[in-house]
Order: sequence, then structure tokens, then C-alpha cells
Amino acid sequence: MSARRGRRFLGALVGLTLLLAVAVGGVVLLLRTIDVRGPLVSQCTASADGGSATLSPEQAANAALIAVIAVERGLPARAATIGIATAMQESRLENIDYGDRDSIGLFQQRPSQGWGTIEEIMDPVYSTNIFYDALVQVEGYEDMEITDAAQAVQRSGFPEAYAQHEQMARLFASALTGWSEASLTCRLTAEDPTASYAVVDLLARDLGTATAEPSGDLTHLRLDGDPGRSAWVLAHWAVATAELTGVQEVTIGDLTWSRTDGSDAAWATAETAAPAGTVTVR
Repeated sequence: MSARRGRRFLGALVGLTLLLAVAVGGVVLLLRTIDVRGPLVSQCTASADGGSATLSPEQAANAALIAVIAVERGLPARAATIGIATAMQESRLENIDYGDRDSIGLFQQRPSQGWGTIEEIMDPVYSTNIFYDALVQVEGYEDMEITDAAQAVQRSGFPEAYAQHEQMARLFASALTGWSEASLTCRLTAEDPTASYAVVDLLARDLGTATAEPSGDLTHLRLDGDPGRSAWVLAHWAVATAELTGVQEVTIGDLTWSRTDGSDAAWATAETAAPAGTVTVR
């Protein structure tokens, strides 16, 4: 190869290298401007002490129901943990109308075993209360292993299976009973769905001791003189049930959650704080 041809070849190689570098840089810049995370998968997450667990919006709403009924009955958070773990094992926290033999509902209770009629058991408020009615009869359930307490009520053929849901149940129960602040968030699609319930109606169903004001405030829940805990029960409940109610924003004190944040939804500083002791939804 002559010196002239060698210089031409080297120049062409350098030019190609520069062209490739520019192309790669352009691709990198383009990727930085495009959201490549894919479509949003709606989900709710409870986090505390370095651990986290995730449920679907339907599962989270049912967990919220189980937890706030425990609150309304004055039961400890441990009862809510047992209830959520049991329902997760029995029905995957879904109010299903089928199961083993005549088992149905959140807790797969059987009409033939005296748990109630089909219509009663398919009412999640009834089935949760009848579960707690049985649980509180178990002496020392508060200090028992989850699997032992659940088994004492359910008499399952797989008594050890409840234990696998303990961490998830504990995280959601702690948030939904107000003990872990700002620990539950849901990432939902930004579209306003056709709500299955109005907030006031669902609140009355799940937590009859609290009310919703025309202003959009959730209030009048009092837990042993602990207004802070009371407010977080309502705030986390409102987030966990947002898929059912169509709620777009929940504000407690100077923190707010907004479904319009999509995959980035989290508790953040609110532009306008909620009145003390109340939770504002819109």
C-alpha cells in the first residue's frame, strides 16, 4: 500500500470512528429524553424498616378493609396482620365466589361449616368481622405465631402456609392501622376511572366510626386520643382504595400523594397543608 493510499485509509477510518461516536451520542441523548420504563403497572407498596411488599390495587383495598375493621373494633395491629396474612393465603386477598368445596370469599369460609350464608360471606365486611369474632376467642392470639393464630381460626389443611405472608401482612397492617407514617403509596394510572364507590360510601362501609365532610375532608376518627395515628389510618386507607373511589390526591398535614405522578407517586411536600387532624381528598 502506498503512503498516499495509507493516509486516505487512515483518514476514512478516523472519520468513520467520529461518525459512530456522534451516532452513539445521539442515541444516548434520545434515550435520556424518552421514558423507556414501559407502561405503568398499577400497584401499591408498603415499606418500613428496610423492607417492602407490593399488592395489586384490588388486594390493597381488601387489606385496607381488613385493617380498618380491626381499628374500628379496637383490636391491636397484630389482629390486622393475622387477618391480612390469612386472606392472602386463602384467596390472594380477592373476594372470590369459588374455592375448595363450598369455600368462598376473602377468607374462604364455608356456609356448610356455619360461617354464614353465601350472601353474607360474600360481603367482605361480614366475612372480616366473623373472622375477627373467631380470632378474639383464641386465647393469647396476640402473642402467637401468625400461622398458629390463623390455623386456630381456619383449620386449614396447610397450616404452615400462612407464615409465608407474614412480612407483607405486617407491613400493610402497620401502615393501615396508622403506626407507620407515610409508608404506603400506590402507583396508579393517571386516568380517572369510573369509580365503583364514592369516598363517603366506601368510608361508611369500611370504617363506620369515621365520616367524610362535603369539603372532602376525612375526619372524626379518634384512636385513644392519638390524632396523628387516626389521621394516618384515614390517609393510607384513602390511598389504598383510590382505584375504587377515583381519588386523585390525598393530603395529610404537609404531605400529599397524587395519582397523577404515576410511577413516581410518593408522599411529597404539599402545596397546601390539610387542616390539623384531618385528611383531605379530591
